[in-house]
Amino acid sequence: MNGKVRKKLWGFLPHLVLILVSVACLLPLVLVISASFTTDAEIAKYGYSFIPKEFTIEAYEYILKKPAQLINSYGVTILVTLSGTVIGLLITAMLAYGMSRRDYPFARATTLFVYMTLLFSAGLVPWYMMVSNVLSLKDTLLALIVPYLVVPWFVMLMKGYFADIPSSIIEAGKIDGASELRIFFQIVVPMAKPGLATVGLFIMFMYWNDYYLSLMFIQNSKKLSLQFMLYRMMSNIDFLKSALAAQAGMLSGVQIPAKSIRMAMCVLAAGPMLLVFPFFQKYLVKGITIGSVKE
Repeated sequence: MNGKVRKKLWGFLPHLVLILVSVACLLPLVLVISASFTTDAEIAKYGYSFIPKEFTIEAYEYILKKPAQLINSYGVTILVTLSGTVIGLLITAMLAYGMSRRDYPFARATTLFVYMTLLFSAGLVPWYMMVSNVLSLKDTLLALIVPYLVVPWFVMLMKGYFADIPSSIIEAGKIDGASELRIFFQIVVPMAKPGLATVGLFIMFMYWNDYYLSLMFIQNSKKLSLQFMLYRMMSNIDFLKSALAAQAGMLSGVQIPAKSIRMAMCVLAAGPMLLVFPFFQKYLVKGITIGSVKE
């Protein structure tokens, strides 16, 4: 084997490793999608497989039999995710930008204040009383948005992106007569676009996957988030399965596809985010590599 061939093989090795890792990440997703189109009897008999032996949409028919609640929960989650991401990213960026400015006299104090909230928490009861009694947000859509508007970890992450922007650019904007708001929105924000896209994607995932706020603060079924609605549906299905098992003699002909329904719920919950992620991928990769060692 000559040197040129050996060099090509060594050059292809990292690509091969990344391909294998990518396939390993995709296989569970394929397995979940396949199981959602498989009957419970087949899963119980043969286990989970990547290709269904008997294709069925029974699980989706069961979930979508009365789609009003599902559609309403989708609408609530989409509204909360979009609103929370835009407002949360704006507040996070403005707070992080102030902390990154060396000429801001309270930069260290603000950074310490934000950092301390990463280490200490007031606890569940004071947090619940603050949202419910002080802010009076219980059973409102704002209860699904406000508690996550400022996440200290995202603020510290965004601060690192802004810290890489040369202060000479900001000084040049001041010399040209630009106000602080104009410097932030027309100079700083475009330069920090990869970082904003990365943090924005994290915020979006946080809002989309959240069920805890609905569990804590929402009682009106029309204001339930998608994740909590699916969780409640799965709990009801488990209860019905237990009831059917207890009354096996009286209700022997009734069957509920619990396993395939669980997989179908995963597909319905994660599907929209899987479609959104590719549009942010280039910004995510660039944002993660910002601040790395450069030659």
